[in-house]
Amino acid sequence: MSASINLNAILEELGPRFAAGASDRDVAAEFVTDHYDALRERKVFSALVPTELGGGGASHSEMCAFLRGLAHYCSSTALAVSMHQHLVAAAVFNYRNGRPGQKLLERVAEKEAVLVSTGANDWLGSNGEVERVADGFRVTARKPFASGSPKGDVLVTSAPYEDPEEGWQVLHFPVPFASDGVSRAGDWDTLGMRATGSETVVLDGVFVPDEAVVMRRPRHAYHMAFNVILTVAMPLILSAYVGVAEAAAEIAQAQANKRIDDPATPFQVGELTNTLTTAQLAVDAMIGITNDWQFEATPETANAILVRKTIAANAVIATVEKALETAGGAGFYSKLGLERLLRDAHGVQFHPLPEKRQQQFTGRLALGLDPILDTPVVPVKAAA
Repeated sequence: MSASINLNAILEELGPRFAAGASDRDVAAEFVTDHYDALRERKVFSALVPTELGGGGASHSEMCAFLRGLAHYCSSTALAVSMHQHLVAAAVFNYRNGRPGQKLLERVAEKEAVLVSTGANDWLGSNGEVERVADGFRVTARKPFASGSPKGDVLVTSAPYEDPEEGWQVLHFPVPFASDGVSRAGDWDTLGMRATGSETVVLDGVFVPDEAVVMRRPRHAYHMAFNVILTVAMPLILSAYVGVAEAAAEIAQAQANKRIDDPATPFQVGELTNTLTTAQLAVDAMIGITNDWQFEATPETANAILVRKTIAANAVIATVEKALETAGGAGFYSKLGLERLLRDAHGVQFHPLPEKRQQQFTGRLALGLDPILDTPVVPVKAAA
């Protein structure tokens, strides 16, 4: 079914507008509220929802291209929006494969609801305290790195619960931001990606009804749901970062053109081209593996994505650092915009899985072991 939304046209219309004031927002760590309003008006948040469910019907690869282009204008907007889109993308895969997902997709399409994820920080163990009450649970937790939370409608999160019969589990559930006990900590003051609004969301005794729990899984164990999440999420997120690298390379190239007679300049531009191409190839390969939701949700597929994520992440950082060298002293000035992209790019290393964890995942899988060895951290008690 063909898409009913033209993401290229939206990018051409909004991109230059979003670029204005990027430096000021970075200095103030001011969330891109007006960008979200403009994207919502153009139904970008429901773009991935299939048309038969009321959405825009865009493909996964089209959204990757949109986020990549958007990062050329405002990297914080691109990254924050990618966090919403990866939740929608996972629901689309589940819907297409006969699993729960339709309800969430219809909600996004009907209300252009903005979804906010806490999954990367929670990972396998999750965090928080859960109390069983009549008809549901009371959840108390602090959920950091919740990108887009200032405009969020639904928090998609989890918390650990010790079931009296089945032992420790992790419950996955959505929480409307309008729920009693939900607040934002206002603590997003960081090195880079400062306009993403990735604040800590505080849950203080929030009631989660039984019917809202969409998944239960054993705590500290790899679950097959991550085969879907990682495979759809990482290409979207890394598309934003490769857009950052491309934007940095463009600035550096423009500065290099002013020093074309310097014998070192061609070498710098050549190395810059190589590192950028490495990042682009790795991200393009990730998008190819996801193949517009036509993939097998296996640990091997997730592993292939994670390996390329590490390659892409390292290449993104290497590209922006080489861009600074290539630009010369001018790149050290904030007004050029390169130093902001350099700081933004370093955020890529914190998305799952960080390099050492990816290498452990890959190595264990190659050795025929469970891909994750997630050992609970036991607090050390002070001596009496």
